[in-house]
Amino acid sequence: MNTQDFSLRHIGTLSNDAVEMLSEIGKESIDELINETMPAEIRFEQPLNLPSALSEYEILQHLEGLADKNIKARSFIGYGYYRTILPSPIQRNILENPGWYTAYTPYQAEIAQGRLEALLNYQTVVSDLTGLPIANASLLDEATACAEAMHMMNETKGKDKKEAHKFFIAEDIFPQSLAVCETKASGLGIEIVTGNPDDFDFTDEFYGALLQYPGKSGKVTDYTDLISDLKAKGIRVVVATDLMALVLLKSPGEMGADIAVGTSQRFGVPMGYGGPHAAFMSCTEDYKRQIPGRIIGVSQDRNGKFALRMALQTREQHIKRERATSNICTAQVLLAVMAAMYAVYHGKNGLENIAQTIHKKAVRLNDALNELGYKTIHDHFFDTIQIEAESVTKEQFEANHILLNFFEDGKISIAIDEVVSEEELEHLIGIFAEIKGKSIDKVEFKEAKIPSELVRTSEFLTNDVFKSYHTETELMRYIKRLERKDLALNHSMIALGSCTMKLNAATEMLPLSWSGFNSIHPFVPKSYALGYQEMIHNLENYLSEITGFAATSVQQNSGAQGEYAGLMVIRSYQIDQGEGHRNVVLIPESAHGTNPASAAMAGMKIVVVKNLPSGETDIDDLKAKIGIHRDNLSALMITYPSTYGAFDSNIKEVTKLVHEAGGQIYMDGANMNAQVGLTAPGMIGADVCHLNLHKTFAIPHGGGGPGVGPICVASHLAPYLGGHPLIETGGEKSDTVYSAAPYGSSLILLISYSYIRMLGEKGLTNSTKHAILNANYMKVKLEKYYDVLYTNAQNVVAHEFILDFRPFKKLGIEVSDIAKRLMDYGFHAPTVSFPVTGTLMIEPTESESKAELDRFVEALIQIKAEIDEVANGDFPQDDNVLKNAPHPLDIVTADDWNFPYSREKAAYPLEWVRDRKFFTPVARIDDAFGDRNLICTCPSVESYVTE
Repeated sequence: MNTQDFSLRHIGTLSNDAVEMLSEIGKESIDELINETMPAEIRFEQPLNLPSALSEYEILQHLEGLADKNIKARSFIGYGYYRTILPSPIQRNILENPGWYTAYTPYQAEIAQGRLEALLNYQTVVSDLTGLPIANASLLDEATACAEAMHMMNETKGKDKKEAHKFFIAEDIFPQSLAVCETKASGLGIEIVTGNPDDFDFTDEFYGALLQYPGKSGKVTDYTDLISDLKAKGIRVVVATDLMALVLLKSPGEMGADIAVGTSQRFGVPMGYGGPHAAFMSCTEDYKRQIPGRIIGVSQDRNGKFALRMALQTREQHIKRERATSNICTAQVLLAVMAAMYAVYHGKNGLENIAQTIHKKAVRLNDALNELGYKTIHDHFFDTIQIEAESVTKEQFEANHILLNFFEDGKISIAIDEVVSEEELEHLIGIFAEIKGKSIDKVEFKEAKIPSELVRTSEFLTNDVFKSYHTETELMRYIKRLERKDLALNHSMIALGSCTMKLNAATEMLPLSWSGFNSIHPFVPKSYALGYQEMIHNLENYLSEITGFAATSVQQNSGAQGEYAGLMVIRSYQIDQGEGHRNVVLIPESAHGTNPASAAMAGMKIVVVKNLPSGETDIDDLKAKIGIHRDNLSALMITYPSTYGAFDSNIKEVTKLVHEAGGQIYMDGANMNAQVGLTAPGMIGADVCHLNLHKTFAIPHGGGGPGVGPICVASHLAPYLGGHPLIETGGEKSDTVYSAAPYGSSLILLISYSYIRMLGEKGLTNSTKHAILNANYMKVKLEKYYDVLYTNAQNVVAHEFILDFRPFKKLGIEVSDIAKRLMDYGFHAPTVSFPVTGTLMIEPTESESKAELDRFVEALIQIKAEIDEVANGDFPQDDNVLKNAPHPLDIVTADDWNFPYSREKAAYPLEWVRDRKFFTPVARIDDAFGDRNLICTCPSVESYVTE
């Protein structure tokens, strides 16, 4: 055994266990299984051309070398990104803690109460500071949040604005936000007009407006009167803002804004060359059923105990499909949790001290520059001042490893953050003095530059949670209490089909805390980020090789954003070819759930293609749909293997038919865990695919985000890959931008880069083989007890499979009862009711051991025995261990026990559960109660009254 071989640490069944598992499923070898799993015509003939695998020690040495190539300059660039101080207890107990970063999206609320409380804290911070009552649990970044608000306003405009198609954006907006909005608008038929809001003529053609506060120049303006005038004209207003500034400034809500958006990055989250960072959106009550993303709401469990869950979940795009008003399917939960804890740790007084210190240093810099004879552009600001450039050049500051904002011609912006020390401030002033040939004494703070009408007077962070944990001891214990309420991968397997909850190795995660990576501003000159540039370039090449394509862009911050970007690239190409009329997208019923919503966001018309009872694409129906839409056919969106868990044997015929009709093939990469090293989207005839790096390539889900959704394209689409307004990237014909940062969430790309480099070609291929082995092993073990849907002609599945629980409805038992009962066994449920209602989609991943697979199988077998007890009449249909699950500790240990089964049966249904017991903190949650009584900020005890 080579102990330095990382694949032995990553793959759970690389041992004699694999031999036993193959025997169980009746195969001589794993290659025999693979040959029966996927069509021979799409198999690789040669291994992937990737570098040799590195050991864990070697990758860390390699990454240290890359980090040393990044210059840790003192950045005063701003533009939405700031140096910040991540408190050590938050770094160690959340960012570096698998109990937080390996958790899944809180769809199963009973085992996610800690994360949900942290997110409720986040929503409270956002709601309090923005002055708006409803806030969501985070979005991808500020730029896409602006675009989401623009779209949401367009979808909800009143009858009097039905024909209005113009959206105003203030010229003081961050350029990256404007660029992302322009991309979104191009697919939705919205016309963006920019200008100075103070003297702009708002006609009836406008339905909404976006203002930046403070603006990119740093200027702060009271927009109260303007917003009042716009709303009188039926024009609704979104304000892009800064949470740290709002500690001192009048809130957008107090100005009358309908929506506020921004980023919480400067609440303790490192810049990381662009991300990940949690964006926010808050709004008035009018938008509570339209706001994109997720809302965490207060509810109660079946016994009336305070509980939390995701509210109004019918807004999820995979339910609404093409009727969705957003395709958001992930958030930035881990980063939102960090930002929330930053606010918890500092509290109101601490935040005020930080904000005041930032402002005072900005004022001192401003006064010093005035004293030196520099002309400042505006007098009112929070942290950013702007001066006329005169004879000042970049080189004069870069020689001192200081980066200022020279992006606006003839002007220089300087943004002060919480990291700026007295020494840095004096050094900066000294350089400006040297340029003028002058000297200057230390400038003291005189008076604030925030006008009286903009000084914040409203209260914020008054809840006890923001008053109680200001010492490290108390914060550490609070974080631990929340962590104990959550079930993550550090406790047991999370067998979520289509979500691929595999090992997130500690070695892959460590470099995220290194200052050589996390302190870099995304808009530094490329020469200041050579280590990042090398890593990103290599990763893009590796992903292109793995997918069989010519080029890759890593800009997209989620899988759904990758879907959208892939379609927009096709759209740009077809427009350039004189075929801009092509606007029909064919989507099989078996496609990934976000596909229809993403197509709608790209302005496409969705036509559904049927699947056969076997799960394969219905070729006859596909031909019929192509015949109807041939002239306008843009693309087919297909998931491969499909969400039914099998490789369509007719895939090459499917792609050929679409190409012959002039369409492009978009392949959803959600199930790449069954392809890597064996086949590739390019092999099946696709033109573009997206990848979920937070699935196949080991970036942790973080409780619901972060994610990365790169797109990989064939050579004819490469010129249309997304660009950026400030940093040159993307294809030479690019006219689209998808994220605020040029390379998206660059910091976490290190995880996938390390994953690929440590596994190498052989390890990656073996990972895929063992993912398929594990799924088929579990399928064979469980098909004796449950119906398995969708196997191929050889009766095998890909890397996931579907169990059907619909036959038990006649006993009053729903699939949700199975999901809740699994909690009593210490497991998170597999994917519930997707893609088929009343089913569980199980994906074990290659990282799990045979012992863990067997425990999960044994749990489901025992649950079948519990179902049989109901069928036999041993327990009532409405009062049994399944209907009453989960069973929290306070119920199991209560003096009264009114159930018809024993406490032991409820809590310890199998002997091994005792050593692995996870008690849910609450009983089954009453979702309907929470939706009828929507509370999405921290309630006081007095305000929470049960029905």
